[in-house]
Amino acid sequence: MNYNLIREKEHEEDLKRISILRYIDDDFMSICFDGFIEGAELVLNTILDRSDLSVISVKTQVHISSFDNRSIWLDVLAVDRDNKIYNIEIQRSDSGASFKRARYHSSALDSKYLMKGKNFSELPETYVIFITENDVIGEDKPIYFVERIIIDSDKSFDDGEHIIYVNGAYKDDGTELGRLMHDFFCTNPDDMNFDVLAKRARYYKEDEKGVMTMCKVLEDMRNEVREKAMAKGREEGLILAYLQNEISQSAVMRILNITDDKFNDLVAGYNQ
Repeated sequence: MNYNLIREKEHEEDLKRISILRYIDDDFMSICFDGFIEGAELVLNTILDRSDLSVISVKTQVHISSFDNRSIWLDVLAVDRDNKIYNIEIQRSDSGASFKRARYHSSALDSKYLMKGKNFSELPETYVIFITENDVIGEDKPIYFVERIIIDSDKSFDDGEHIIYVNGAYKDDGTELGRLMHDFFCTNPDDMNFDVLAKRARYYKEDEKGVMTMCKVLEDMRNEVREKAMAKGREEGLILAYLQNEISQSAVMRILNITDDKFNDLVAGYNQ
């Protein structure tokens, strides 16, 4: 097997893939927006119809861990000068933008930003923003603002939590939001409306250093997939050995470092 030829072919495939990446692709968004304060300000000001919002930090792929409950990864996490927190999520799949997922992200932000001993009044104002490829709410609107209200009086229940869905299918060039969504779906930086987004995309698509960074990311992703595939193969082999009475359940659990529930799931999955 000629590994040099394989690596060369993979590199060519990476270059082709990079050329068609868009901001709506979460991998590309995560690379481009890490530390990209100017871009985060553009996106947030456009979505919130403001011009004065000032971002002081922006990170991508932020992990919020939980000892007892499900941990999550945030696509983009930004903080403004007023200490308001913004989580921007890119979702091409409708199922990935469920209402309860937005609720969970909002609660995760609360748990992250209220330290022990602090008063509830110190909870920061939070925004969970889903930018979706399709109109997941289905009311044919460019943007949906989700807020709590007191039903009997129709007054706002102002608890500082905001959830927003941006309809990526809306690309009306007559509005700033439509122009922004157009750029999120562009593969060619020359076709983008906003210079700040075009410049950033051009760096990772055309500049030698930027392309090298993207290629490294794609290579790491390939290696991760291979490792997962190898791990899955190892799991299946051990479960088969268990079913054939060649190894005990406790030995399988010890080798794979898994719980009883995970073990039962693997056995059930193998038997399907």
